[in-house]
Amino acid sequence: MATETVTVGVVIERRVPTSHWIDALFLPVAVLPGAPGLAAWTRLGTTDTGERFYAGAFEMGLHRTDTPTYRDNLASGNPRIWVAARLTGAEPPLAIVGVTADPAEGESYTEAGDDIVEHVPMAPELQALLAGFVAEHHVERAFIKRKRKRWASSEDEESA
Repeated sequence: MATETVTVGVVIERRVPTSHWIDALFLPVAVLPGAPGLAAWTRLGTTDTGERFYAGAFEMGLHRTDTPTYRDNLASGNPRIWVAARLTGAEPPLAIVGVTADPAEGESYTEAGDDIVEHVPMAPELQALLAGFVAEHHVERAFIKRKRKRWASSEDEESA
């Protein structure tokens, strides 16, 4: 259950592949704070590596229980946002599956196998917003190590 949602804009880059087996590579390259007043799949221009498009606005959920991983992400010195996308085989070429600042959730997006999952640098405005969320909602929880139970084997029962 999200305690807060943040609207972000996702930028996708279409790259020319070096393989003859595919026509194009589509990769998330940036996440913008807020949603610019552009239509989804507006062409933004070209770079040395390819052509960029604004894929649209998406909601990124922030959860109170994930504040430890958000804090670790911010403290890493290189905070990231994970974007998961899926090829559609039609227009638009990609559907955004999820956007998250939680590294564990970002890793879980890779489990589908066919999805495109990239981590992109977190914009300073999003870093400040995430830091504020952590400061407001983080509760330090003590780590409690569970004690192992000694299980009786069939040999132990026979000797008793």
